[in-house]
Amino acid sequence: MKVLVSVKRVVDYNVKVRIKSDGTGVDVVNVKMSMNPFDEIAVEEAVRLKEAGVVSEVVAVSCGVAQAQETLRTALAIGADRAVLIESSEDLQPLAVAKLLKALVDREQPSLVLLGKQAIDDDSNQTGQMLAALANLPQATFASKVVVAGGKATVSREVDGGAETLSLTLPAVVTTDLRLNEPRYVTLPNIMKAKKKPLETIKPEDLGVDVTPRLKTLKVAEPPRRCAGVTVPDVKTLVEKLKTEAKVI
Repeated sequence: MKVLVSVKRVVDYNVKVRIKSDGTGVDVVNVKMSMNPFDEIAVEEAVRLKEAGVVSEVVAVSCGVAQAQETLRTALAIGADRAVLIESSEDLQPLAVAKLLKALVDREQPSLVLLGKQAIDDDSNQTGQMLAALANLPQATFASKVVVAGGKATVSREVDGGAETLSLTLPAVVTTDLRLNEPRYVTLPNIMKAKKKPLETIKPEDLGVDVTPRLKTLKVAEPPRRCAGVTVPDVKTLVEKLKTEAKVI
């Protein structure tokens, strides 16, 4: 059984992002980049399935610039067997990534596709759902537990009303949530081993996919600064301020 895991190179979650002076996007020059945390959880889950003897091969894939090889090497160090980089300098939007992954799914024929539920840079939460639609595969999003057995994947997920359990016939697409697992610490020996694992680089044209952006970003701006809170002497004053100043009641 083969598992395909998608990972994305994003600004590290510990870094405070800065907006470019012209408002065209986020400044990533000399900024620490790392694997999207939700994707790291997906890689960890795939490796755990392999360690449990359920999965025979874990393939990590990333779409983006050449530097994404570093992100793939991290996935290999966690335990993936090989990696594929679909290299492109275009601004890859969720639909383009879904099309690229669909073409790779057709080529690799995995039994399970794991993705983070969303990326922390654009927060789109779209790629997994679009991939499932394009590939005509069953899907389960926001997974907090995944059990694979007998050609099916049983996925537990949190919903507004509590918990939900879905049974999917493989092949299927699953997107991971924070509660699924705690990714392991990558050790130096595994980082060294990852350097020897195969990493294939291909272009979108090789897969016959047009990745031209369909959406245009007009402006990127920081949210307005919050005003400092004040202490009020009593409830009456609080209600009055909510009416006259905050205008929320």
